[in-house]
Amino acid sequence: MVVPRDTGFPVADAENDFLRVRRRQVLSRLGAWLRREPDDVNIMVPFDEVVAALGRLGERRLGLQVIALDSIIGSVDRTRDFDRQFRPTSAQSRQRWERLALASRRGESFPPIEVYRVGDLHFVVDGHHRVSVAHALGLKTIDAMVTEIITRVSAEGIRYRGDLIVKDYRRIFLDRVPLAAPARAAITLSDPWDYAELSEAVEAWGFRLMQAEATFLDRPTVAQRWYAEEFVPVVTMVRQAGMVSTQSEAEAYLWVIGERYKLIRSHRWDDEVLTALRAQNRTSGKQP
Repeated sequence: MVVPRDTGFPVADAENDFLRVRRRQVLSRLGAWLRREPDDVNIMVPFDEVVAALGRLGERRLGLQVIALDSIIGSVDRTRDFDRQFRPTSAQSRQRWERLALASRRGESFPPIEVYRVGDLHFVVDGHHRVSVAHALGLKTIDAMVTEIITRVSAEGIRYRGDLIVKDYRRIFLDRVPLAAPARAAITLSDPWDYAELSEAVEAWGFRLMQAEATFLDRPTVAQRWYAEEFVPVVTMVRQAGMVSTQSEAEAYLWVIGERYKLIRSHRWDDEVLTALRAQNRTSGKQP
C-alpha cells in the first residue's frame, strides 16, 4: 500500500485520501470486468448469508480487542456502500468520510468499531467509515468490540461470496448425517452437489441396515455406524487397491460406490467387486 501523502494541510490531505480510494475502487471494478472475474471478487461478504450457510448455534461477547483490518471481510447491512477493501462505492458519504480522515490525521481518537466474529473473520456492525479510513491511511489494526458467533460448520475457507455455496450444502449434509467431530472433519467435497449425493447414499445405506436388523435407528446412530462400518473400511480397501489419486477420501468413496453399482448392481464389497472396479479404472482412465 502506498503511504498517504502528508502535505501539512490536513484538510487537503483528507480530500485527496477520499479521491484516491474512490479512484482505486473504480479502477478495481473496471479491472475485474476486463479480466472477466466472478462478480463476487470485489463484493463485501454479507454476514446474514454466511451465518445462514454455516448454521448459527449461539453467540458470546468477547469485549474490546485489537483486530487485523485484513480479517474484516464483510458487513451486517452495508454490503453495497463499500467494496471488499472497504473503499466507498459512491461519493454519497464523502463529507462524513473526509471528516473522519481529517480527524485521524490530526491524531484524534475514535470509539472502537463493533464487529461479529465468525471463525477468524469479522463483519462490521457499526464503524464502516472508520474501517474505510483506516485502510486508506495504511493502518494494519483497529480497536473493536467483538461478539463471537458460534456456528455449526467451520468458516474456514470462506473468502468470497461464492464459497458460501459449498458451506451451505455441507451444513445440510451434517443435518441429515450428524457425524461426530472427528468423522465430520474427514468428509470434505469440493463440488457442493456431491454433499447432496453423499447424503442420499448414507440414508440409503441406513435404510438397508435397518431392514437387515429389523429395527429403527435414528440419524446419529446411522451416521456413526455408516462412518465406522462402511466409509472407513471402503476407503481403506480403495487405497490398498491403488484407486485413490489426489481427491479427498469422500470423493473417492462417492466415485467407487457409484461405479460398483453400475458394474455389479450390488451393494456388497468383495474381491470380485474390487477386481471389476480396478479394470474399469484402467479402461476409463478415470481415478477417484
